[in-house]
Formats: sequence, C-alpha cells, structure tokens
Amino acid sequence: MTKPPDIGAAADPTSDKLDAAVLKVAGVVVLGAVMSILDITVVTVAIPTFMADFQASVEVVAWTMTGYTLALASVIPMTGWAADRFGTKRLYMAALTFFIIGSVLCSMAWSIESLVAFRVIQGIGGGMLMPLGMTIMTHAAGPQRIGRVMAVLGVPMLLGPICGPILGGWLIDSFSWHWIFLINLPLGVVALILAYIVFAPDKPKPSESFDFLGMLLASPGLALFLFGVSSIPEKGTVLAARVLIPAIIGAVLLVAFVFHALRTEHPLIDLRLFRNPSLRFSVLTMSLFATAFFGAGFLLPNYLQQVRGETAFDSGLLMAPQGIGAMLTMPIAGFLVDKIGPGKIVMFGITFITIGLAGFTQLHADTSYLMIGAALFVMGLGMGCTMMPVMTAAIQTLSHAQVARGSTLMNIINQTAASIGTATMSVVLAAQLNDHPEAKIGIASNAQPDIAAQVPPSVIEQGLELAAEAFSNTYWVTVILAALTLIPAFFLPRSKPEAPVDAEAVALV
Repeated sequence: MTKPPDIGAAADPTSDKLDAAVLKVAGVVVLGAVMSILDITVVTVAIPTFMADFQASVEVVAWTMTGYTLALASVIPMTGWAADRFGTKRLYMAALTFFIIGSVLCSMAWSIESLVAFRVIQGIGGGMLMPLGMTIMTHAAGPQRIGRVMAVLGVPMLLGPICGPILGGWLIDSFSWHWIFLINLPLGVVALILAYIVFAPDKPKPSESFDFLGMLLASPGLALFLFGVSSIPEKGTVLAARVLIPAIIGAVLLVAFVFHALRTEHPLIDLRLFRNPSLRFSVLTMSLFATAFFGAGFLLPNYLQQVRGETAFDSGLLMAPQGIGAMLTMPIAGFLVDKIGPGKIVMFGITFITIGLAGFTQLHADTSYLMIGAALFVMGLGMGCTMMPVMTAAIQTLSHAQVARGSTLMNIINQTAASIGTATMSVVLAAQLNDHPEAKIGIASNAQPDIAAQVPPSVIEQGLELAAEAFSNTYWVTVILAALTLIPAFFLPRSKPEAPVDAEAVALV
C-alpha cells in the first residue's frame, strides 16, 4: 500500500504543469514568507523613531533587528526534526501563530527592552516559516516541477529588502510605528485560515529520537557566531571583544556539532546529505553567492543615504529596478530549471550579477541614477536566475524524507552567508573611510545640516567624492566573490532532474 504525501495530496507530482492544487499551496506559503522576510527589513526605517520614543541609543535599538535575526537563526536547526516529528502542516500553523502573537506583542511594547523580547518571539515563528515553506512546496510539486515552485517562493525573498523600507516608511509617516507590526495580524490570520484549509492533513508516523546534544551545540553555536559577526558593523573591527568572544565560542560549538553529527544516527542537522554531490556544490555556490549578494545589498542603501543624502524610503524606491529585473527572469528560470537542470541557468545568472556589481565599482558622488538603475536591473536579471535555482539544485535530488532536512540546511547556509557578507563589507568599507577623514566630514554634512553650514562647500564636495570612492573600492570585493561563485556553479546539474528512487519517492508518484 503506497503512502500518500502529507502535503499537497491533491496535486499530481508527475504532471509537467503547475495545477491549481500546487498554486494554492504556493500562495499560502508565499504569504507567510512575505511576512517573515518583510519584518527583517521593515524595522530598519523605524530605528530613529524607536530612539526618540524610547529614549534609547542606536546600539540598544539595533537589538530590535539583531534579536529577531538571532532568534530566527537559532530555531532553524530544529525545523527539520520538528517537521518530521509533528508534521509540516501542524508546525507551519504553530510557527504562524508564534509570529502573529509576537507581532501583536511588539505593537504593545512599552519599552525598548520589551520590544526586543517580543521581537525574539516573532523570530522564533518567523525562522521556521521559510524552511517549512520550501519543504511544503517541494512535497506538493514533486521533483519535476520544483524549479517553478521555488521561483514562486523566491519572490518574497527578493522583494523583502526592497519593499520593507518603503512599507515601513509609509506606515510610520501615515500612522505610527505600531502599525509595522499590527499589519501582520490580519495577514497572519488569513494565512492561518488558508493553511488549515489548503494543506492536506499530516500523516502520523514514527518519530526519530530528538538530538538534545545536537540542539545544545548547534542552536547556541549558530546564534553566538552570528551575534559576533553581526556586531562587526557596530564595533568597526573584527578584534573587538564583543565580536571575537561570542564568534569564537560559537565556532567551537559548531565544530563540536560537526563531529557529533557525523557520529549520531539521527542528528539535528543531517550533514550526511553532503554526500549528495548536487547538494554539496549547491551549498558552496550559495555560500559565495549570498556573501557577495547580501554584502552588496548592505552597501548600496548606505551609499544612497550617506553619500547622496536620500531617505530610507527613497533608497528603497531607487532599488526597485533590481526587483523588476528579477521578476522578469525568475519565472523563466524556474521553467527552464525543470527542463534542462539548474547548472546553465545559474552560470548565466552569476555572470549577470558579476557584470552588474562591476558597474558599482565606478561610483562617484554624482553618479547618474540612470546608471545605478541599469546596474541594479542587470543584477536583478541575474538574481532571478541564481538564488532559487541553486536552492532547487540542492533539493530536487533529495528523497521525500530528506527534503525537510535539506531545506533546513540550505536556509542555515543562506542566513549565515548573508550575515558574513554584510559584516565583511562593513569592515572593508569602514577601513576605506578611516583612511580618508574628509570622507566622514562629507557624510556627516548630509546627516547634520549644521555641520554643512560650518564647512566650506569645496571640502564637503571632496569628502563626498572620497566617500563614494570608498564604496566603489569595497564593491570590488563583491565582484571577486561573485566571480568565484562560477567555480562551484560549474558543477551543478546540467540535465533535467530525475525523481529520487527510494521507497518514499516512489510512493509519491
């Protein structure tokens, strides 16, 4: 007797088309992913408001972002086991509930400390939504259509960093900061109801023993390591105690987890998946790509605000060409991945990203926004052919039972590489700016009009040009990383995927 899949049972995974059942599942998953990813970026524009309302320093207020990210990263390792143990539908609805409760509590925060605590609750729910969403959509679509459904899931990952500042700025200006959290209540309730209706019931099955030691090593290890790395922009150096101590402790815990996981029958994160060459090269590709891409994502908004004097809201609008480019290529790439494999598509995408990034190595204090928009558009074309096809390459050759663990692993890699990329670019940029004190004067003149009134225009002009040069020099690091990504990408599958041949995969078809 065959065992039906626990998600998307109405869909036919052998079909070549995305039928209504798969699209319904995708719609629910995307709604949850949009809320989770937007809440990473929407808070950025609220930081000055939090500082004023709660009378707190920028270092303290930054914890509203750091706390959410660390909670998100800490809970991801447990998602694979929890999905196997409790079922993806139950866990997804539980994660949504946590996220909704955390959002409502954030809107009721009475102090910066309470807001940070409630952001942690939000992050616990938000951290599970993306890997669970990938698992649910993979099970619903089957290996023959995973490229197209992953392209659908890539939309919120792409638009979140662009739409977050725009939406946050509008809500704060039109209403109050409370609404950047309250807006999740109606959206979350709708997602919860739809998840209950659309997702097929979970099928009970024997659970593996929980890896408590793995949890005690992996989750705190990842959180401490990312905390140390994410502290680099604030401290401006890798050698600060706040950076080194947690990062080293976290790294030691993660190394200990690797040894533990390779000797345990049912580890929290299944590192034996690296025996799969497709997943192995996907991880290498994702690591380099995310470091370069998200590092570059840190640079441009700062250039626009510090050198060009734009607001966070306007910076978000100016980055829209990247989203437009990705939306053009993402559905095409998803379709082609299912037909010819991800290898050629990813190589094409990374080449375009490298070309786009190279354009930013020519930044000046008065660079045309048309040129910036063109470079962003080219990067977007490449982005649509890269991130989700790489995710697809990692997951499409896994068996039905391995998908939850595989999507968990890829999300951990993505989160870690993004944090490392942001920290790396901030250190390189800080070093560049420190070499030219005049650049800091130019940047300060944009932020504080009283300084601009006291400094000769020629000095400000020279300082802004030096600051722009610091950004352009830092972009060379992203260009090199993006070009290096072509090496592991060359080894990604270059043919139409075949369904995994194990008992559970056969049962699916």
